[in-house]
Amino acid sequence: MISKFINLRTYSKFVSFSVLVLIFYGALVKSHEAGLAVPDWPTSFGENMFLFHPSKWIGIIYYEHVHRLIASFIGLLTLILAMWLWVKEERTTVKLLGFFALFLVIIQGVLGGLTVIYKLPLVVSASHGVLAQTFLCITLMIAYSQSREWSERDQSRVRGAESEVFSWAIVLLGLVFMQLIVGAVMRHLEAGLAVLDFPRMAGAFFPTINSDMLALINNKRSALNMPAVDAMQVAIHILHRVGALIVFVATCGFLVVAKGKWAELSPRVRMAVHLYVFALLAQISLGIFSVLSLREPVLTSLHVVTGAALLGSTLLMAMRTYSGVKDPVTFKSRQPTAGVS
Repeated sequence: MISKFINLRTYSKFVSFSVLVLIFYGALVKSHEAGLAVPDWPTSFGENMFLFHPSKWIGIIYYEHVHRLIASFIGLLTLILAMWLWVKEERTTVKLLGFFALFLVIIQGVLGGLTVIYKLPLVVSASHGVLAQTFLCITLMIAYSQSREWSERDQSRVRGAESEVFSWAIVLLGLVFMQLIVGAVMRHLEAGLAVLDFPRMAGAFFPTINSDMLALINNKRSALNMPAVDAMQVAIHILHRVGALIVFVATCGFLVVAKGKWAELSPRVRMAVHLYVFALLAQISLGIFSVLSLREPVLTSLHVVTGAALLGSTLLMAMRTYSGVKDPVTFKSRQPTAGVS
């Protein structure tokens, strides 16, 4: 009876959605500077994490503790997903994707613990953020492999226009992922507000990082009781803005090409393009508002999770337009499988 409501297809989608929730709560932890609100790991103030009473979830402790609980829940969901794929799937590569997802979530948990034990080191903290994006992509690939869309899709009828969209999608996927890496480094380098004005940067559209520029920036920060920043923080902030511009320009080029072939694209591909454009515009808007609002926690956290959604929409666009006679998840010829039920 329960299988009418919960099957592998539905469950894999739920796991992917849950990862987005986890990324949002992880962003809230950083936005509220709550990474060390619970100073020990895997315990919480010396108590079992799962028995830590809700009455103690006060202040910024709430964000860090809830993040840990959601992460543990995602770990359990991923374990179930890996086991379910192992039992039901006939495609070896999809089975391995399930175990790879399990491996990633374990490493992600360990990295989360190390950020606490070693007091938020930059490399570990940034890697923790980037790995979350990678984990999301793997769960999306698994969910796509279980979808009706995949099982009903006739790869041999994918149009040449969609092959061109696929090429653009791969380029955009790489650019977005690199931008998310820079964003993670920027956040954990405390450089999200290294430059306070927009669209100019320290009063210039094409700034030069020198002592005068740093003095101007730090004078403004001092007036707002904010600590001084150094040249590295300013550089990574500017690089993140430039990266956003590169993604935007590349997207404009992609849309010019897509518009010329729009009639040849399937409705699902068109929907994927619309989803990608919406996510990109939302991401750019949230990035701007995050700076102008001086990193208001919810806006900043929405900026992070929308970045993850943007990455996911780019991956979806790539999977929907893969033009070979092979499975866009396993890269092997598709065969009927019981794994989609």
